[in-house]
Amino acid sequence: MSQVRIVTDSTADIPKDVREKLGIEMVPLKVLFGTESYRDAVDISADAFYDKLTGSNVMPTTSQPSPIEFLEVYQQLAEQGDGPIISIHLSSAMSGTYQSALIAKTMIDDKIDIDVVDSKSASYGFGLLVVAAAEAARQGKSREEILAMIAGIRESTKIYFLVDTLEFLQKGGRIGKAAALVGSLLNIKPILSISDDGQVFSVDKVRGTKKAMGRIAEMLKQDFGHRPLHLIFAYTKGQEHAQELQRQLESQFQVQSINYTQIGSVIGAHAGPGTIAVFAYPAQE
Repeated sequence: MSQVRIVTDSTADIPKDVREKLGIEMVPLKVLFGTESYRDAVDISADAFYDKLTGSNVMPTTSQPSPIEFLEVYQQLAEQGDGPIISIHLSSAMSGTYQSALIAKTMIDDKIDIDVVDSKSASYGFGLLVVAAAEAARQGKSREEILAMIAGIRESTKIYFLVDTLEFLQKGGRIGKAAALVGSLLNIKPILSISDDGQVFSVDKVRGTKKAMGRIAEMLKQDFGHRPLHLIFAYTKGQEHAQELQRQLESQFQVQSINYTQIGSVIGAHAGPGTIAVFAYPAQE
């Protein structure tokens, strides 16, 4: 049985060394500052993006990969062997990336078996699914086993984003100008999550970062009780706030593992600098 190959896109925010170690193919989205276009995690690093973001008067926009960009990756893998492909992508409720991958599949599915998966998540919320899938593929798991496994992990994972500023949510059309102004004046910190259908929604709004972190801890207790957890923390520029959240959670939960990743330019363009996130899922007992 040929090994399953794993494809994803750049919004999974998987560190490059992890992708290379596990043989994960990545198709980048793009971030644009006016007429300047950069491939996420290829032409511009996360740190370079946030430096440019804070120093630019131009609000960045983002764009999805074309079906041809996916097709090129699928063709390359087809030439390398006949193992099936599992292609896992950013929530279809947030981007047309999943649709581009589906179109590419129809252009080559007579040559190779491809499953295109709508993660219904974003950033490492589905990056952890991709990594788990790649590790399972390395262990010789079948396509069916891997698809069942990632569905189970997705169902048991909880995601909370803590946004530092309301500016980017307002400019992205998620909240109104008046709400953004009042929220900023009152130091309101929105806590966001992702719904079962893959859409960003506001879970709560708390005054001040410290209280917001405490609220995240409360919600994780409601989600998991006293079960041991795996935690992944994501940050934009600098890990200080993420490390503070880590310390709070470590003091209240039985933590089995901790990992960090950096939020890339495409997700960062919508969430803004200073955003942190925690991705939690239960350890096997």
